[in-house]
Amino acid sequence: MGWEYSEKTKQLFMDAVQGKPGTHLGEIENPDGMGEHGSIACGDAMRFTFRVKRDPTDPTRDIITEAKYLTFGCTSAIASSEALCEIIENGHYTPLTALKIQNRDIVEYLNGLPEQKIHCSVMGADALEAAVFNWAQRRGVDLKKLGVDMHDQETEEGRIVCKCFSLTEPYIKRKIRELNLRTIPQITNAIKAGGGCSSCHHVPGGLQDLLDQVWEGQPAVTPGLVPPPISPAASAEVPEFSPFQFAKKVEKVLDEYIRPSLRMDGGDVEILDIKGTLVYCNLKGACSGCIGASQTLKMMVERILKDQVDERIRVVEV
Repeated sequence: MGWEYSEKTKQLFMDAVQGKPGTHLGEIENPDGMGEHGSIACGDAMRFTFRVKRDPTDPTRDIITEAKYLTFGCTSAIASSEALCEIIENGHYTPLTALKIQNRDIVEYLNGLPEQKIHCSVMGADALEAAVFNWAQRRGVDLKKLGVDMHDQETEEGRIVCKCFSLTEPYIKRKIRELNLRTIPQITNAIKAGGGCSSCHHVPGGLQDLLDQVWEGQPAVTPGLVPPPISPAASAEVPEFSPFQFAKKVEKVLDEYIRPSLRMDGGDVEILDIKGTLVYCNLKGACSGCIGASQTLKMMVERILKDQVDERIRVVEV
């Protein structure tokens, strides 16, 4: 199935992958703050960097003037990262005030995300926290003295609950509270925990036990806390495509999302055959001789087709 995104989400994504002026995909050299979140092994990873205009006497008054990101992720991961950078740069935040930006702000900026993609906005907020922690170390700012809770960025270790994504008990409990997560599916959608083998769902000390511990004696809905907005079509059933419809959908996504970016570098992509969810293709033009052609097919073409058409798609290089 493909995900239904808001027009703003799609536009931010397209602008970023095409490298349009004013977008933020990339990395700042010699940044004032750098943070990472996620794992390439599990499919989503992000590096967030920022530069500040330094205050000559008080580092807590530094202003973030530039922000960039690198991400191994889908449409929503790239759009969420773009949204985070735009919010920060347009808001003239200090590193400390930037910590007030929550994943809810990112989702609202995008006019909603599919529920299964909320974890992409969490990834950006967590990478920002790590970058602020790094800035504080570089600038000699004592966050604890300022009363800033950085969730023990150096030592947030503990028992691994979700082995598939190496997520610890302290981290999961913190996210349950912050995001008002009430069910195992909500946890999985928000932070991916439990989204692999599912063995951590109901075992002793697993996700259900953590939910019971965090919300023991509390009402089903905490006043003042509401889940982030999701796209209206997120819960709608997506019909199966016929082979003809499937092929047309693949071509449409190639034309709208993939070819414009490849053509900017003198390349293109050609579909040779489609069998079930296997898409046989090759790169043309300048891209055909690129040493990173295979990576482009997997990290760009396949990811976008999975995201926009059907998550079962595999791209086969011919």
